[in-house]
Amino acid sequence: MAEATLKSTHLTEAVHEELHWVHRCRTGDETALGVMIAKHRARLIRTATNILRDRHEAEDVAQESFLKAFRELPKLRDDRAFSGYLYRICVRLCMDRLRSRRAEPQEFDRIEPSAGPAVENKLVVEKLLGMLAPDLRTTLVLREIEQLSYEEVAEIMHVPLGTVRSRLHTARERFRKLWIDAMKETS
Repeated sequence: MAEATLKSTHLTEAVHEELHWVHRCRTGDETALGVMIAKHRARLIRTATNILRDRHEAEDVAQESFLKAFRELPKLRDDRAFSGYLYRICVRLCMDRLRSRRAEPQEFDRIEPSAGPAVENKLVVEKLLGMLAPDLRTTLVLREIEQLSYEEVAEIMHVPLGTVRSRLHTARERFRKLWIDAMKETS
């Protein structure tokens, strides 16, 4: 019980802090803009990289997400929703970029032994994520890598909760099959 209260108190403090910085951003405070960028930049780039599979493009998307979020900040009705708003923008921009890419058939290359199993597994995971359809990959990344709740994923992707559950199930099954096939090829 005390642990839940402590967690709730910490969450409330984080919400108040976010509200404070959003308010200052609305007044044009450049320091506040810097704080908000520093707070969200790494996770935004990580999310975009996992979706797009390209670090440089992810950095572009993160920058574009911040620009759009700050430009449209006066339109945001609920200041507490800034983080979710920012991540929704990022995911939408990623999905737009994925849609604009030509569909290119991908073939799984044999994974060569590397410096260690952890590095090798990370490379395999990255390669396999790139083989999933964009909507499945995005759902899997947001839920499993970014640890967002089903509700948060649904809100960010603008789809019903049932669609998130369905996509996640399909993504996990396809990823599992790809993983099994990849492991057979490396042995």
